[in-house]
Amino acid sequence: MAAGDQNVIIAYDGSEHSEYALEWYAQNMHKPGKHIILLHVPELNDMLHSTRWANSVYVFDREVLESMLKEEQKRIQKDLERFADKLKSLGLGGKVKSVAAAKPGEGIASEAKNTDAELVVVGSRGMGAVRRTLLGSVSDYLVHHCQCPVLVVKHPKHFHSHEHGQTKKD
Repeated sequence: MAAGDQNVIIAYDGSEHSEYALEWYAQNMHKPGKHIILLHVPELNDMLHSTRWANSVYVFDREVLESMLKEEQKRIQKDLERFADKLKSLGLGGKVKSVAAAKPGEGIASEAKNTDAELVVVGSRGMGAVRRTLLGSVSDYLVHHCQCPVLVVKHPKHFHSHEHGQTKKD
C-alpha cells in the first residue's frame, strides 16, 4: 500500500449480495488511492453442525476435530483464491483477507478499526424488518458499531417495495 492510500473494507462471502456490493463499488465509487481489503469472515456453523460429530465416539475426539479443521482451512483457502481472482478481474488494487470472529459483524467492525478503514461496504440480503429483528443483520450491526461510514448496497432484485408503501417500476 502506498503512502496516502486509504483502506476500504468490502465484506465478501461470495454470495450474490456481496458480489453485487463489490461490483457496485468498483463501478460507482472506486478511485485511485483506495486500497481494497476484501474481507471474508468464515462462519463455522457447517463444521460445528457436521454429522461427523455424531459418528465420533467422543464428542471432542481430537482426530475428528483436527480433520474437520484442516478441511475447513482448505475450503477457506480455496474461497480466498477465488475472491482474489474476482478482485483482479475488476482491476482493483488490494488484498483478500480472512479473519476469525464469533460473528461476521464483529469481525468486520474489528478489522475496520484495526486498519483505520475510511469506509466499509457490505451487501444486504434484503430481509424484512421482522426477520432482521429476530435474526440480526450484519449490515445493521456494522451501521451501529463501526467507527467509519458504512455503505449498505442493496441488490435491486431484492428490494421489498411493498414494505415501504412504494411500487416497483418495471
